[in-house]
Amino acid sequence: MTEEWTGGIVTDRDGDGPPAVEEWRSVSVPGRAAGFAGEGPIAYRTTFADPRSDATERALLELRGAYDRATVWLNGTRLATHEPHFVPLRLEFEPESENELVVVCERPDSFTGIYGTDAVPDHFGTPGIWWRVEIESRPAAFVRRFEARPRLESSPGAGTDATSSADATGDTADNATTDGAGAAIDVTLEIDAGRAIDDAVTLSVRPEGFRGGASMERVPVAAAAGERTTVSKTIPIRDPSLWWPREYGPQSRYTIQAKLGGDALERTVGLREIERDDDGLLVNGRRVRARGFTRLPGGDPREDVDRAVDANATLLRTRAHVAPHELYEACDEAGLLVWQDLPAVGSDLPVERGTELAAALAEEYGRHPSLAMYGVQDQPTDPFAEPLGSGLLSRLRLRYRAWRTSVDDGPAREIADSFPDDRPVVATTGAPGTGAEAAHLALGWQYLAADDIDWLLETYPSLAGTVGGFGAGSLADDDADPSDVAGLDAALLERRSADVEGSQREQARTLKTVAEGLRRRGCSVLAASTIRDSAPGGGMGVHTVDGEPKPAAEAIAQSFEPVQAVLDGSPNPGSVGITLCNDTDEPFEAIVGWRAGENTDTERVSVGPLETAAAGSARIPADADRVDLEVGIGDQRIRNRYHL
Repeated sequence: MTEEWTGGIVTDRDGDGPPAVEEWRSVSVPGRAAGFAGEGPIAYRTTFADPRSDATERALLELRGAYDRATVWLNGTRLATHEPHFVPLRLEFEPESENELVVVCERPDSFTGIYGTDAVPDHFGTPGIWWRVEIESRPAAFVRRFEARPRLESSPGAGTDATSSADATGDTADNATTDGAGAAIDVTLEIDAGRAIDDAVTLSVRPEGFRGGASMERVPVAAAAGERTTVSKTIPIRDPSLWWPREYGPQSRYTIQAKLGGDALERTVGLREIERDDDGLLVNGRRVRARGFTRLPGGDPREDVDRAVDANATLLRTRAHVAPHELYEACDEAGLLVWQDLPAVGSDLPVERGTELAAALAEEYGRHPSLAMYGVQDQPTDPFAEPLGSGLLSRLRLRYRAWRTSVDDGPAREIADSFPDDRPVVATTGAPGTGAEAAHLALGWQYLAADDIDWLLETYPSLAGTVGGFGAGSLADDDADPSDVAGLDAALLERRSADVEGSQREQARTLKTVAEGLRRRGCSVLAASTIRDSAPGGGMGVHTVDGEPKPAAEAIAQSFEPVQAVLDGSPNPGSVGITLCNDTDEPFEAIVGWRAGENTDTERVSVGPLETAAAGSARIPADADRVDLEVGIGDQRIRNRYHL
């Protein structure tokens, strides 16, 4: 594919002909053209040669991430209009020796999601071809569509004992495979016969991430020239190995290849079941805890997954946008659960369009085992747009605002009900008082102090169930003007600390305090905001936009250790309780030690699976500059640190 593209703002359209453009400028495709921020529709143009090596072959165009309504012209002829952007557009065309391709991209009429907020730079929502363009030749007869849908024929059940066993750091034992439940992969193939065929498609299955036997089957296919025919096959999986989130078992997957003559396509899937009840998530019948980060668009998806794993996360929430398949493939491999939102922020929620997007999302991404749950509506309203301080009066004001807040969640629930029933759905994520299924907390940022986490959860116990966001912002560059940094509220930053060192210190303390408060309360799903800044200069991320870690990255990585000792509040002089948190499904007996100044002590503690246990108290002297905690389990040492 040619790398030479030009783009321009569309000024006029004349029927079915290509659009008129004010001025063509050089642009990068795929990508987001910052020079067109706030504009639209935008046209993109390139030329390319006939991709075929001989006339018997077929020419195909594929666009991925053409945001959001894309209309395609080739050599002056309109080929198609397509939406939404996260569903690939695939077109066959008759090429000339030299060809001109024009793609006009437009913003959606609704469901702009995160791109309609100030959480990301304006150019992130610029209409364009964000992910990929491919122009290729295919054989005269080829596999046009290939779907592989895994399913378990019977649940492994909560009594499944032949699963993984994890040590205190979440590392899985070598023999950690789960067998016993029957399984199958339903394969559907659409064959495009440019010539008459009487052949067979070879379907092969090979294991990924574990040792197991491969299999191969042949599916007969016959079609006259010019026909399209669909064939289906159910491939039984004997002694299946299930996919598990990291810390709970191996990430076993199966790659299915469909081959017709010299044409071959592959799909990789995983076998697992996931449910959600009042106590949280169950994967393959076993209770799991999910802790991690929200993720904003931009950057390298695989690098963000690596950052999350380094921070001991087991979850990524793609907040109010849809990520490319590369993110899911990385999460499939790493064992991260994905909380996938629809692109919906605020009160405007057209139900008909929402159900269409829900169906498209489930169809396009449903094969990924990492896709754990869907979200519909993010922050339908914000009762704390006008921030509150800390102290008793602010607590009273918070309760009053929460009491007077009213949200109609009917449209969100109607859309949630339209999703397939193979995964949990969170209808709304919002602030205290919105009645949302998942909470968005802003302690230490919009209202109160991070230390008020215990009061908030005692006042509103339901907030401790599922948390879709919490955190604080920080600067990453002393020369940055906070008011110019996307995703960073300059007024809120000024209330805490307006310089790089101070803001990053407060961010780390806030994230650590809230995360550990939620863990002490047994929060089943929690996502900190956010894994990485969306813009230079700073933001809500624990890493800068370039991926450099802020102090908050190390702080929350300690807080997210699967087994960790945490303080029961701020490390102020005096006696502070210690709690041992265990997010694994194994019981442990541990030695919990602490040091503060010259004071030190240890205590032997037993903690059950997915439980917490009191582990004594730390006596912090007035002259101490930090508190160190250590958990000893066998030869393992897990450390946590608090700066005073």
